[in-house]
Amino acid sequence: MKVNASSNLRFSFLPGAELKGVSFEKCNLQGSNLRGANLEGANLKDAILCGAYLQGANLQGANLEGADLLGVNLQGANLQGAILTGAILEFAKLDGANLEGAIV
Repeated sequence: MKVNASSNLRFSFLPGAELKGVSFEKCNLQGSNLRGANLEGANLKDAILCGAYLQGANLQGANLEGADLLGVNLQGANLQGAILTGAILEFAKLDGANLEGAIV
């Protein structure tokens, strides 16, 4: 499934959502609640996620290349094998996050 790149999903409430493999490339998800969501293998390339809540989310193998993750909360998130090349991670909360094999 692919979400239109011009989609404005700011402040969406999607905790625990099943979003495995969904493409959110270039989407605006600023401030969205994605706590515990399954985003395994999702394409979040160049997405705007600043201030989003992703505690405990599964982002294993997700593409976050060039994503804006300014101030995002990724505490306890699974980022195994995720691609974070060029992502903005300033002020991101990564306590307890699994970054094994992630490409930064």
